[in-house]
Amino acid sequence: MRFETEDWHTAGEPFRIVTTVETTGATVAERRVHAMTGAPDVARRFLCLEPRGHDDMYGGFITPPDDGGADFGVLFWHKDGFSTACGHGTIALGAWAVESGRVPAPADGEAVVTIDVPSGRVQAIVHREAGRTVEVVFRNVESRVVARDVPLTTSRGDVVVDLVFGGAIYATLPASAVGLAVEPGHTADLIAIGREIKWAMDRHPAAQLDDERLSGVYGTILVDDLGRTATGPHQRNVTVFADGEVDRSPCGSGTAARVALLHARGELGEGEVLTHDSIIGSRFHGRVAEIADEGVIPEVTGMAYRVGSSVFELDPRDPLAAGFSLR
Repeated sequence: MRFETEDWHTAGEPFRIVTTVETTGATVAERRVHAMTGAPDVARRFLCLEPRGHDDMYGGFITPPDDGGADFGVLFWHKDGFSTACGHGTIALGAWAVESGRVPAPADGEAVVTIDVPSGRVQAIVHREAGRTVEVVFRNVESRVVARDVPLTTSRGDVVVDLVFGGAIYATLPASAVGLAVEPGHTADLIAIGREIKWAMDRHPAAQLDDERLSGVYGTILVDDLGRTATGPHQRNVTVFADGEVDRSPCGSGTAARVALLHARGELGEGEVLTHDSIIGSRFHGRVAEIADEGVIPEVTGMAYRVGSSVFELDPRDPLAAGFSLR
């Protein structure tokens, strides 16, 4: 129980990188299933929960790739388990891979970091100027709408919800539909209704995919419409994922899901860019990079920054080795 970590944040959302946790499986998707029990899950709780983390901590265990086509794999984790996708984490991993020398990069130009994640193979396209990383583009798996205009009765009234896959399934709706706005002062209420909608929609037939490992609703995206910029729609969102965790960033895979939905609605045209703000005011930009068989390939642009490195150790006398959560 000794772990060296490197911590980054992407648009305010933490990402704790760990390279020394062993996992088993032929693919990253298989490794995720095996990691849900045993030593990797013990390590997740130890590093994520209090007193070494907190209820909104996020991170990843670096794994071997599925094959030689990727640079490495990753198991994403949060306070409740292991997720299938993470765009902000992919952006952080792209910057980390280049800054650490794991993936070679030019002083000027771009480096493509290819990463196997449980939902498929993604890329972090790292842009460099004068030897410094200046932005990272997250190129996601195919994203698509799985259900439109699903009626739902909530504690805040009747609403209509869209279900969209962006590496994980999100339920998305306007915050105004539940009498709220995406503002820090509404955070507790946003968490409560986000959890309620997530669990109400989790077993919806449209959220049960052919690969059951990707099934179920991962989170709820509540959106404020801020009109349009010269290049496309402008929105602010909060993503409440897992069981009440709040994404400080605009959510990378959630932004990909919003790109897919807006494109399907005809609200994000060819060449247009979604300006996507978070509850803390940080920003991603999303666009359709490619039209796919059933949806689109989204690209989400952001930036990650190194926070520091740590060594976490367990005192054998510590009664809180398993960590705890107050949420």
